[in-house]
Amino acid sequence: MTRTLIKQATIVNEGLKVVADVLIHNQRIEKISTYIPAKDNYQIIEAENNYLLPGMIDDQVHFREPGLTHKGTIASESRAAVAGGITSYMEMPNVNPATTSIEALESKFEIASANSYGNYSFYLGATENNIEQIKRLDPSRHCGVKVFMGASTGNLLVEDTNALERIFQQSPTLIVTHCESGPVIEKNTANLSKLKPNFDIHDHPVIRDHNACYESSSYAVGLAKKYRSQLHVLHITTEKELSLFDSGPIERKHITAEACAHHLWFTDKDYEKSRNLIKCNPSIKHQSDRDALIQALHTGQIDIIATDHAPHTWQEKQLPFTQAPAGLPLVQHALLTLLDHVTDKRLALEQVVEKVAHNPAKRYGIINRGFIREGYYADLVLVNLDSKTKASHETCLYHCGWTPFNGHTFSSRIESTWVNGQQVFDGNKVINNPTMGERLIFK
Repeated sequence: MTRTLIKQATIVNEGLKVVADVLIHNQRIEKISTYIPAKDNYQIIEAENNYLLPGMIDDQVHFREPGLTHKGTIASESRAAVAGGITSYMEMPNVNPATTSIEALESKFEIASANSYGNYSFYLGATENNIEQIKRLDPSRHCGVKVFMGASTGNLLVEDTNALERIFQQSPTLIVTHCESGPVIEKNTANLSKLKPNFDIHDHPVIRDHNACYESSSYAVGLAKKYRSQLHVLHITTEKELSLFDSGPIERKHITAEACAHHLWFTDKDYEKSRNLIKCNPSIKHQSDRDALIQALHTGQIDIIATDHAPHTWQEKQLPFTQAPAGLPLVQHALLTLLDHVTDKRLALEQVVEKVAHNPAKRYGIINRGFIREGYYADLVLVNLDSKTKASHETCLYHCGWTPFNGHTFSSRIESTWVNGQQVFDGNKVINNPTMGERLIFK
């Protein structure tokens, strides 16, 4: 197989920036050196003045297959993901039918093995009566179990105390949670209905407020402390919740927290312009919350940045507020939003790499990924911090055909993405060979 030689990139890895050459062969990084001589059969990538990062590992996406493929598919959304510098992802169980058995879980792996542009894993969905399925999870081959602790529908809603105790006590894998309290949301809704007959998008962070998030997150953290469970709380949105999480290196923790790109970007002031396009659960809240989340990335209270990519059709999003579904497509532009934070000096590039690549690899125990090291898989993204990218509905690659960033010009550009040593995005187009991705394997 032809070797790929990336010349004179500024490698951002493990807290350092180093200008070097990187040689790729047989899916992996064969050599890293200040100078590697080129040979006639090498594919040469001139990368001077560009930054080479480990590909983003997105621990929370909704790719909608099976059953909801009018919104997206594993093929379409993973294709958009690699164009956005995401080389690995972990996908959620709220499809149709919901992924609540090992058999259903493995069928999704089969779909991905034939159609995914990026590396992949899938969560089993917890119910109030599938503990035996949860106990069958293989920690080396399954990324975890997803628990909707309120704010979900059907059998994926887990509110029964005994069921939650069993899950936190007996799960052999990481437990990841969506934390919003159903009773608090119902109370907020009832109180608001006394003041106004009809709700609109501005009411979303009132209905799904700080208390709804905190009551559920604190309950999950309490269970994890009681049983010494491995817990990862997804999409933290409030300053209030941050008190639940310790600062410091991720390796020392059994309870970790995630923030999502859109909650680090939008605030409630953006509802006026974007309306239902940025309706999501948990809701986008206040600027003070967004600023606190960014500060928590510095302290280490927030360990991982993900997307919670959740596409819906344009037509669905045009429905009245109470009928419009929650969720927005993000994988193509999430890393670019973070690079804007770097340009604006809210984050350092080394911090972004830690939160989107190193820490997901550590938290999930992903073998030989998430770092730029000799012998590791060549899951890489090359970015240019001096070349702009304009986002638009017309240029997005999502099956749904729209982006919440329509009209925004990002300060950076993604020049190339490699998955398992093969270039899948060349800066202009995705290279159409949707069998690049492999199943993630865990320690």
